[in-house]
Amino acid sequence: MRDFFRRILHSIRPPKGDTISEPQLFWRGVFYGLLVLSLFVTFLSGFFFRTGLPPYLMAAATLLIGFVGFWVFRFMASLLHVAINSIPTFVFSLILGTIAIFSLAREMRFGWPSAVMTDSIIVAMLSFGAFTGSLLVLISRRSKLKILHFVLILFSLVLVVSSVLWIKNEGKDPFPITFEQTPAPLLSAQGIDNPGVKGSYPVDYFTYGNGTDIRRDEYADVKYKTETVDATKIITDWKGKKAKWRKRYWGFSNEEFPINGRVWMPREAGTYPLILIVHGNHGMEHHSDPGYAYLGELLASRGFITVSVDENFINGTWSGDFRGKEMPARGWLLLKHLEQWKAWSEDQSHELFQKADLDNVMLMGHSRGGEAMPIAVAYNQLSHFPDDANVKFDFNFGIKGVAAIAPTDARYFRRLDLQDVNYFSIQGSYDSDEASFFGLRQYQRVSFSDSSSAFKAGLYVHQANHGQFNSIWGRRDAGLPYGWFLNTAPMMSGEEQRQIAKVYLGAYAETLLHGDLSYTPLFKNAAVARDWLPDAFMVNNYKDGASENVLNFEEDIDLITGTPPKSTIVGNNLKIWREEPLKFRDGDLQGTTVAILGWENGADSTSYALNLDTPIERIGSSGLLLSMARGNFKDLKTKEEEADDLDFTIELTDASGNTAITTISSLKKIAPRIQVRYTKLDDMNGRFGSTWEATLETFEFPWSVFDGFSNIGAIQKIRLVFDQTKNGVLILDDIGIAKNKNNE
Repeated sequence: MRDFFRRILHSIRPPKGDTISEPQLFWRGVFYGLLVLSLFVTFLSGFFFRTGLPPYLMAAATLLIGFVGFWVFRFMASLLHVAINSIPTFVFSLILGTIAIFSLAREMRFGWPSAVMTDSIIVAMLSFGAFTGSLLVLISRRSKLKILHFVLILFSLVLVVSSVLWIKNEGKDPFPITFEQTPAPLLSAQGIDNPGVKGSYPVDYFTYGNGTDIRRDEYADVKYKTETVDATKIITDWKGKKAKWRKRYWGFSNEEFPINGRVWMPREAGTYPLILIVHGNHGMEHHSDPGYAYLGELLASRGFITVSVDENFINGTWSGDFRGKEMPARGWLLLKHLEQWKAWSEDQSHELFQKADLDNVMLMGHSRGGEAMPIAVAYNQLSHFPDDANVKFDFNFGIKGVAAIAPTDARYFRRLDLQDVNYFSIQGSYDSDEASFFGLRQYQRVSFSDSSSAFKAGLYVHQANHGQFNSIWGRRDAGLPYGWFLNTAPMMSGEEQRQIAKVYLGAYAETLLHGDLSYTPLFKNAAVARDWLPDAFMVNNYKDGASENVLNFEEDIDLITGTPPKSTIVGNNLKIWREEPLKFRDGDLQGTTVAILGWENGADSTSYALNLDTPIERIGSSGLLLSMARGNFKDLKTKEEEADDLDFTIELTDASGNTAITTISSLKKIAPRIQVRYTKLDDMNGRFGSTWEATLETFEFPWSVFDGFSNIGAIQKIRLVFDQTKNGVLILDDIGIAKNKNNE
């Protein structure tokens, strides 16, 4: 062994002597050059490594490490070289060739996760190689080590079977939530109809398109034919292999995009509101538009013409994804569909004459289709395409509102603000495609004028995923084989998830297009519909044009000033008090600034108070609005256990010192933090960010729930008193006032 190491050490010394050849002399020079380079790099790494010690001392230390490491690593490389040389060429080429095949397969869209690729290659090569090798030896009957080969075969089978069973295993829920919300009066008890069940209208189903689709029979055999549209200036990234292979598959280019749709329409004569639904960026060969039939059938039976729009031809495929550059086309195509319906509605000779009410329109989209909704609303009001003024617009349809299902919010390079447009977004906590509630960021960019009757709302559904809002996308939000690693055990069923969508989207359509305001409480508190909904944990956001902020933390970085110029904030005995931008789980911004308030040993003296320069008059207002969520309890750095329920007192005070009080839990409990584990392997969860992110929810406290409210005058102070829960961390966003819509 000693001689072996001596030979290795001798082999790594630079050539020397007067008789060495020219190539050896060259490599001797290379040795000194690379030695100097290595020492220089380690010297610099130490010199700029700021530890508080003198830079030259650090540099000397790392220089020594570099000198030793240069010899050690070369010694290890020599050992590796000897080991490789001892492997027969056949065996070496076999192993390396198999590893290269795995790499080639990955390039050909074999979506095996990088985090387990190395381990998977080792397990696969061991199991398949050992099984077939030992089996062949046993079959040949030449083996003198039969027991060994039987053991190898058994070992291989165990590896394969255990791997298959692990893949088939759906995972587990490591963060179970036991939470019972404060009961609320049921809407059904007030005689209000469940918007998630079919209505009384008989429904007709048909498709429209240009009738030449080579891939899909439903758009080749259509009831009504449409003309194609030229999108060359709208989607300019349609070029190269993306354009070549798409044209080969679909039979058309971006010069002739089809206007294809599948329609569910009330059979009875009359003019009906129009709803367009559009899918997101699913694989284009796995057609997405049939997946919203459950919504089409429901909404049409309740008196709405509902169209599932086909935009599969701009979705991702093996030859490439447009990476968001197609977003303008997604929104623009919806408006071209509305143009087509307008033409039919104005054509007295057409069967659809005066069938659709183009002044009463709702747009609905899923995933990238959800981000396309604000784009369509913005384009609807413009005279020119903002990305190319050579394209003129003339839309101006009566779009009353949009619904975004698990939307993206960063594909289009523009961030669009909406005003006086109704907005609703729904998101699942187990959405591993869009892992954050990006619809709430667009929610923050929706504003209302004083006279607006519009509202915005959000619904966060624990244990819902991305795909099951579409009936054909399924429980795995990633393609196979990557999808095998997703943790699907905690998820609700597809039927449950789509039932929630039907209730909320049905109520949204009834509110916007039929003017039925009886469903408004549903958008503030899911508990009012617990008999219509599955047993699921949900968080609501809500704000309307009849509400007004008195504090929103967006005005400055001064902790003691409120939104009105002369209002002041006073904090007492708070262990944590800061304002900061609220972030998603991956560190991206949610689009709002909040206050973080933490307390220990809560009591009457522990509080956060807003002193108003302009008192709030009772006339014209109906209640207090708070937007808040649980914060990170670890911020307290206490050994105490976190309370199951986070509760505190709200105290209103007038100029004379009279007070009225209520507690949070008397209306609705603050939801616990929702933690999720997207994949079955911890190493794969890191790309999503934290297991938890703050999801704000809205609380609306009618004045009637405040004890003593009838005895106070105009409200001068709003005080949060942390006396109900011993320890806690609260995220506080808007404090506002709900106004009477009739201004009484």
